[in-house]
Amino acid sequence: MPGIGTDIQPTDSLIKRLKAFEHTKVYDLLAALPLFVWYGLCVAARLTALVQEIAVTDFAAIDLRTILDLISKITTLIFFSTLITLLIFRDKPQAKAEGLMPRAAATAGMYLIVGIVVLPPAELSNQLYFASTLLIVIGTIFALYSALNLGQSISMMSEARRLVVGGPYAMIRHPLYLGEAIMLVGLTLQFLSLPAVLILMLQCACQVIRMNNEEQVLLRTFPQYRNYMSRTARLIPYIY
Repeated sequence: MPGIGTDIQPTDSLIKRLKAFEHTKVYDLLAALPLFVWYGLCVAARLTALVQEIAVTDFAAIDLRTILDLISKITTLIFFSTLITLLIFRDKPQAKAEGLMPRAAATAGMYLIVGIVVLPPAELSNQLYFASTLLIVIGTIFALYSALNLGQSISMMSEARRLVVGGPYAMIRHPLYLGEAIMLVGLTLQFLSLPAVLILMLQCACQVIRMNNEEQVLLRTFPQYRNYMSRTARLIPYIY
């Protein structure tokens, strides 16, 4: 019998240490490790494609399609590099959504894009290609602007760090997701098919769940968030 108490004490001590570790910056960096790998691969792929395209481009006779393609690669390269930097220096979370479902929705919202880019590209007219590339560029620039305003409060999972209400967040609560959605619509056009559209719809559904989870965490953490919700739109002012 005396051995039971002796066994429980080290176990309790270990649990307390693990819970304390969850609130450290080291844990936050380890939790973001899959994102570092993913965004790092995206940066490497974009940089390689950009270098190759620049090497074969005749800038004396460059056309609009090539210009837009170069701008698209440059903006997405900057966007992914910025996300890596913000993830490294972000604040520790004050609260997070509990359970598996919020993490599953956030993960699906981030990685479902892979399901589109592995599909065979569609044969597009110049007009449709210009439209898709322009959407990618506009969405990426707006997402980058939103991420920079979010700064050290950036979270990929449903977490609360600091309440940001300036910049695009003064009008809408999830501008980063709006920018990503615009970018994803443009990308879907380049792989236009029934599977691509279904993946896009599933990704949008996961993002809606993700936004719900984030708002619940922010409501619990910041009392002023309810007032902020009452005067802002979720994604599109006066519509949604």
